[in-house]
Amino acid sequence: MERQTVTATINGKKKTYDYGICLAEIAKEYQDSQKYPIMLMMVNGKLRELHKTLKKDADITFVTMADEAGHNTYQRSACLVMLKAIYRLAGNDGVDNVVIHHSIGSGFYFTLEGSVHVDEAFLEKVKEQMHQIVDACLPIKKRSVSTDQAIEIFRQHRMHDKEKLFKYRRVSKVNIYSIGEFEDYFYGFMAYHTGYIQQFDLIPYDEGFVLLLPTRKDPETLPAFNPQPKLFQVQKESEEWGRRLEISNVGELNNQITQMGLQNVLLVQEAFHEAKISQIAKEIATGGTKKLIMIAGPSSSGKTTFSHRLSIQLTAYGLKPHPIGMDNYFLNREETPLDEFGNKNYECLEALDVKQFDQDMMELLEGKRVELPSFNFITGQREYKGNYLQLGPEDVLVIEGIHGLNGKLCRSVPRESKYKIYISALTSLNVDEHNRIPATDTRLIRRIIRDARTRGSSAAQTIAMWDSVRRGEENYIFPFQEEADVMFNSALIYELACLKVYAEPLLFGIEKDQPEYSEAKRLLKFFDYFVPVPSEAIPTNSILREFVGGSCFHV
Repeated sequence: MERQTVTATINGKKKTYDYGICLAEIAKEYQDSQKYPIMLMMVNGKLRELHKTLKKDADITFVTMADEAGHNTYQRSACLVMLKAIYRLAGNDGVDNVVIHHSIGSGFYFTLEGSVHVDEAFLEKVKEQMHQIVDACLPIKKRSVSTDQAIEIFRQHRMHDKEKLFKYRRVSKVNIYSIGEFEDYFYGFMAYHTGYIQQFDLIPYDEGFVLLLPTRKDPETLPAFNPQPKLFQVQKESEEWGRRLEISNVGELNNQITQMGLQNVLLVQEAFHEAKISQIAKEIATGGTKKLIMIAGPSSSGKTTFSHRLSIQLTAYGLKPHPIGMDNYFLNREETPLDEFGNKNYECLEALDVKQFDQDMMELLEGKRVELPSFNFITGQREYKGNYLQLGPEDVLVIEGIHGLNGKLCRSVPRESKYKIYISALTSLNVDEHNRIPATDTRLIRRIIRDARTRGSSAAQTIAMWDSVRRGEENYIFPFQEEADVMFNSALIYELACLKVYAEPLLFGIEKDQPEYSEAKRLLKFFDYFVPVPSEAIPTNSILREFVGGSCFHV
């Protein structure tokens, strides 16, 4: 006899539903108990879209816009709504391509190629169309087609990046999302209908426009636009290099790997890094007054390798660099402040002995002989072991630490004596024209590989702590990005094809019953896009060696 009911356990309470009930119906029933809109559900530990049905007993938790997966779903769905509005307004003949480039503020930067002129008037019309689509609460439908069908569909739609992408697709099926007659491919889940996309704006910027969206911290309020021009220019420069190499997306990278090999691209990318580092060193050396070279950036940006390579270039320009790790100025462990969860907060500025650091730096600048500390991470105590330093005319300090751009650090040191560098892995590669690769994904993958190699940490352990790492970055690093004198992008256009070889076995080691399984599954699906390449040809001084091993530096 066919089963008539299923039991869902929600918030520890069991409830009976009709067999095959749509998850959207359950979400509607419980929405009032949630602060923010329910975007997805975890059903027996698996992430599910709301159009799915319940056909067996399940433990259910709700994923809202304040959760990482829910927030990403909102962003993707808003992009789909915007694309439908643009194509509806301009028509297929008026649009050659709409390309997502990178995040900017709390939104995304796009360019539009075609006969339409992108200005404020055009964007106002697009917004009108978007509001109509949102107000109509149109269903966002999902269908699965064969890879060959998908290639033909997107050839007809003139979305050629997707043709290249699916050429290397190992799985036989592709999920396509649609709003009415408009259809597209997206890497990740979508909202149940367009009515979820309540907050957005379109702002002209540079050669394109920004789709402004709410933040995860405040999912129902649209923040002010914060363009961060220095960061934008670095990202734009990296994308221009990708275009010169004819590698702007994963399909083009795969073509390069399979048809011509990666050697030339690898050498050009590494040469570009070396040229940028040399340029920074020359600016410091010819500036004359710079004594404190302060390097900051988020986790897994390659700060340590960058510091070594910069020191070599500074030496080539006649300077004598001395590395100083800001971590050596940690307060003794029992003095470390606590975060909002009652855990020791090693990320905040107050975890450092700012007063002592300031005093030591000033005395060094005054020509005094100073004993520098080292922090014992086993005992949790700061120690002094006779490490004395006195600066001469050619000596400079290369200081690495997450607070290097914060004006509260070295407040007594004149600004003209400081040179601030921001480093991050700002991935310029797209999956395709409508699917970007978040920089945080590249950094997470780097960290998973490095933690396993150098600390014996499992991929699950690294993923579990990543949210905490991200919170620290958002509070203590990103707000000071624009304070930098120069920015360095440590991302390499080829690196994900290399990292795949190292990351996949670690991710496969996460079991289905572990909380980190859904994130591991997402990353494994992401790696399916890439043709792998071996790492033997990577130079030993490459930033990538900091993560995969084999570096000529002590990292």
